[in-house]
Amino acid sequence: YKYFSMTESKIITKEIVDTTVDADVKEPDKYKVLLINDDFTPMDFVIYLLTTVFHHSNEAAEEIMTQVHETGKGIAGIYPYEIAEQKAVESTTQARQNGHPLNVEIEEV
Repeated sequence: YKYFSMTESKIITKEIVDTTVDADVKEPDKYKVLLINDDFTPMDFVIYLLTTVFHHSNEAAEEIMTQVHETGKGIAGIYPYEIAEQKAVESTTQARQNGHPLNVEIEEV
């Protein structure tokens, strides 16, 4: 719309333009970070990773560790791809530095 005002014998014209843009913003795809069971990585170390890298409580970490032990794998967390990849690399690195063969995978949700 337009409006006019008179100040000091001048006419000032201002025009306000609506610049609304329709954009389809999509949530990023999510990925599961999976811990894979093996016969060598200690359960305490898995709990350590779940509490330090994935920020789970001790109780939640124990539940996930039990799932890994009983079913062969467990979901450590669900994140956008870049974060899932970073947490998988960090977990694998810590496992290797501590002499454990723990495998970590990411899988699209």
